[in-house]
Amino acid sequence: MEPLRVVLQKYPTLSVLVFAVAFRLVHRLLRDLPIPKHVEQDKVKSWRWRNLTVSLVHSLLTGPWAVLCVFSSPDMTSQIYSSYTTVDYLLVCISSGYFVQDAADIILSGQSRASWEFLVHHAMVLLCFMYAIYSHHYVGGTVVALLVEVNSVFLHTRLLLKLASAQDSGLYRVNKYINLVTYVTFRLSTQFYLTWYIVQHFHALDHAAFFLFTMVFMNGMILVYFQRLVHTDFLRPKRRAAHCGKDSAASNNSAKFVYD
Repeated sequence: MEPLRVVLQKYPTLSVLVFAVAFRLVHRLLRDLPIPKHVEQDKVKSWRWRNLTVSLVHSLLTGPWAVLCVFSSPDMTSQIYSSYTTVDYLLVCISSGYFVQDAADIILSGQSRASWEFLVHHAMVLLCFMYAIYSHHYVGGTVVALLVEVNSVFLHTRLLLKLASAQDSGLYRVNKYINLVTYVTFRLSTQFYLTWYIVQHFHALDHAAFFLFTMVFMNGMILVYFQRLVHTDFLRPKRRAAHCGKDSAASNNSAKFVYD
């Protein structure tokens, strides 16, 4: 694996762009798969469907990969600044390529206004990821951060089911509970752990203020989305939810975020 690390670290920008193109090819291949007819007939819905399927592929790839990396190198959680392997570095490069591709897809598809939250999220993520790729520091922390992608599998599945008008299906009901549990165990817990770690080691870490600001900003975002998620899936009256499903399609179609 050492030759791979040499190539990735010698050409970091090119490596990320190659993976961005690879995810774009995945996007193109997924266009040939069938989608619900009512989704295909709506331009925005069809874009969201294809965009989310690529996001789901990314989460299915990187979520389990991050879990394996952490389990194989548990010291990574206590040495987020310096601990990493070639496989960890490759994961960060691949995930960075996805975020570049996804941001480009949002912008080039004319969905910037509707998906501005995602663009802000991607910009923050890419700043941190690219710092890790170029400096070779915080790679371990970046891998730990990618544990959130385990939850993203169920977040993306949730919105795909909503786009397919399958909110009343058994699959949606099962998924919403798994989504809630993984949101707490993989997303909230991971974010708060990294925030705590940076605070505890603030004076020993390079650019700690930048990373702490980023984590606090992201924590605020995910707490807001968690509140929306719980309200929509567990607290909203069924009659209202059914009404929203029929008469508020515009709100579901206007934003890419999976927490509505």
